[in-house]
This record gives sequence, C-alpha cells and structure tokens, in this order.
Amino acid sequence: MKKTNRILVHISFLLVLTASVFSHELPMVEPEAVGLSTERLARIDKVMETHVAQQKIAGGVTLLARHGKIAHLGTYGMMDVEAEKPMTPDTIFRIASMTKPITSVAVMMLYEEGHFRLNEPVSRFIPAFKEMHVLPPEDAEDSAQPVPATRQITIWNLLTHTDGLTYHWNERLGPQYTAADITHGLLQDESTLEEKMKVLATIPLLHQPGAEFEYGLSIDLLGYLVEVVSGMSLNDFFSERIFKPLGMNDTHFFIPETKRQRIATVYERTKDGPIARKSQEPTVDGSLIYSTDYPYKGPRTYFSGGGGLVSTAPDYVRFAQMMLNGGELNGVRLLSRKTVELMTSNQLANTDVDFGFGLGFSIVRDKSDLNEIGSVGTFGWGGFFFTNFFIDPQEQMIGIFLCQLHPSGGLDLGEKIRILSYQAIAD
Repeated sequence: MKKTNRILVHISFLLVLTASVFSHELPMVEPEAVGLSTERLARIDKVMETHVAQQKIAGGVTLLARHGKIAHLGTYGMMDVEAEKPMTPDTIFRIASMTKPITSVAVMMLYEEGHFRLNEPVSRFIPAFKEMHVLPPEDAEDSAQPVPATRQITIWNLLTHTDGLTYHWNERLGPQYTAADITHGLLQDESTLEEKMKVLATIPLLHQPGAEFEYGLSIDLLGYLVEVVSGMSLNDFFSERIFKPLGMNDTHFFIPETKRQRIATVYERTKDGPIARKSQEPTVDGSLIYSTDYPYKGPRTYFSGGGGLVSTAPDYVRFAQMMLNGGELNGVRLLSRKTVELMTSNQLANTDVDFGFGLGFSIVRDKSDLNEIGSVGTFGWGGFFFTNFFIDPQEQMIGIFLCQLHPSGGLDLGEKIRILSYQAIAD
C-alpha cells in the first residue's frame, strides 16, 4: 500500500472510531510502538494487493493488534467490484463460524453464574435431547438402523463438538438434515431456534456422545441453551450482555437497513481462475444449501449461534482483545481469567484427533502443531466465507483476516497473512 493510501486508511479508521457512541475502541499506534516493523508489515499490503490485481479476491481487510493497540489496518480492493465500491475499515462481513466463539463465551458467562455444570446433560434444559439415537458404524451389519445412545449429550460435548451432531455436508446425515429442513444459519429461514432444535433432536447422531470430534450444529444448539437459561433471545443476549458492553456496534445477526450498503459482496473462484460475483440465489452443494442474502432478507427470526453473525474488523478485535485480556476489556469483565484459561486449553487430549480444540476455539497445543512460525497456545477460528482470526497470548498479538469468497478454490491467503503477521515482529 502506498504511504498516501496508508494515511487515508488511518484517518478513515479514526473517523469510524470518532463516530462511535462507545469508548471501548483500541488505540491505533505506529507499529514500532508495539514491537512491529512498518517495513515488514508492508509485505501484507503487497500480498493482498497482488491477490486483488490477479482477481483471486475482490478485496479484504486485515488487522493486527499487539499489546492492546492496533498497529496495522489494511483495506484492499473492492467491497463490490461491479458497483466500484472500495473496501473500507468499517465494511461489514459475513463472519459465519467466527460466530461460534462468541456463542461459546455466552455459554460460559451463564456457567459462571452457576446455572449449570459443563458435564451436565443438555437435556436438563432441553428435554427433547434426552433419549437420542445413534447411527451404527458404516461397516455394521445394519448401518442404517439407529441404536439408542449409551450416554447423554453434555454441555461440554457441545462446546467441544464431541456430541455426535454434524453439518449438512456429511454424506450419512446431511440428506436427513435437509429433508427435515434443518438450517445452519446461512440461509433465509422463517423458523426459530426452538423449533429447529426440537426437530434436530429427532434425527440420529453420527456417533455416540463423547466418542469423536465432529464439526457440526453443536453451537446452534448451545445458542438455544442460552435462550432457555437466560430467558432472552440469543439476539438480545448478545446485544445486551456482549456487544453493547464491548462496544461492538456493527455486529448483528441481521443488518439494520441503515447499514445495508456497508456489507461486502460475496465472490467465488471460477474454474478459469478469476473471481465471479456469487449469485444471491441459493447455492446447492449436495445436501448443503446456502445463500449470501440471509443477513438482510427474510423474516429475521432464526439466530444461528453457529454461523449467523456479521461484523467488522474493528468490532471483532474488541472481542478478541477481551479474550486476550483474560475476559476483560476497558473495565468491562465478561469472564473470569480462569474461565478463559479453560476455554483456551486443549480439551481433546483423550480423543483420536491430531489437533487441539478448547471450548469454542482451535488451539496450538505444542511445538508439534507448528510447522511454520507461530506460538504454542495460540487460539482462533475461521468462517465459511473466507474469514479467520488468531489470538497469541505469548506475543500479546491478534490477527484478523476478512474477505468474502466461497468457494475459495484452496486459496491459502489467510494462512499467508498469519505468517506475514509473525515475521513483522521486531522486538
């Protein structure tokens, strides 16, 4: 990025902060003030600009914070190529599964209030999940005939995706999810969490609770748990208990009409290479059906704790900084330091997986997990539409990468930006 453009981004970001009615924003400083190199951070700009020029992405936003201060905020390309609308610091993105860590925090807030233990069955609050059935292994004599679950799903199982739920792309259960009209949050839906979760309880689990890790609708069910325990809709709980306290003014399940023009358009990689604007008509990918217009069209009744939020880089960094601070931001405490320690420690030591996962976040367990530069103990997650973030307690650093691209065709840009963030450390 040219120096003039960098200054414009800095000024526009400050204007965004000034417009906020909250005072929770992270200060913006020169990189050297927090041990980063301006010259080396420029490599992020070069890589992002190259990807835009080669039509691999339409545009994106990158943010790097260290020691509680924002040292890099880059905006690249267009939020809408056809409309010639440039990317801005306050562009709104569909963050999809980056919703999951926020829902997990909501659950742990209620845990801290004494509403439940993590090893309690979720059926204590949602009775429909008391007597679940499970698909036998595929090599079983009658693999299509469900058998009774040998144990109940616990809240811990849901937080760690060891409950037996899956997503629509699973070949064995995806067709049943689609036939039952189970949603995942990335499609207009006129139902509620309560309605869909009760239907989900009638469908067999993929495996016995606690037996395996299977990424799925666990966090949507936890979103409903938040509603039942708190007596609030998930939307209201997020707004009143998380977003307003943290000053996350641009994070929503459904975009207010006044902000509609700020959401980035979704593009897709084509077989020939360059990106193309993704149709707003639903995309059918096997049993998975999704759209891009769900944040601003439809009845606005289904609050997907697993994937429904939209947000901005300046908003999400406040959530991330709260986690890095051990549950507190600018005098507002959402969680105890001990709870954050639990959430960001590996919970899958007794399972047959080759990665670390905590309560809502992936975890770098030890040096064997690192085949490129990084730190043990780093945690984070990503989203369906090509977004991700990482939080590094050792380096006191947060990185956020936001694009709107699906399918991405195997593009590893987010990982490259993470590497370029680390190589910029200069202290």
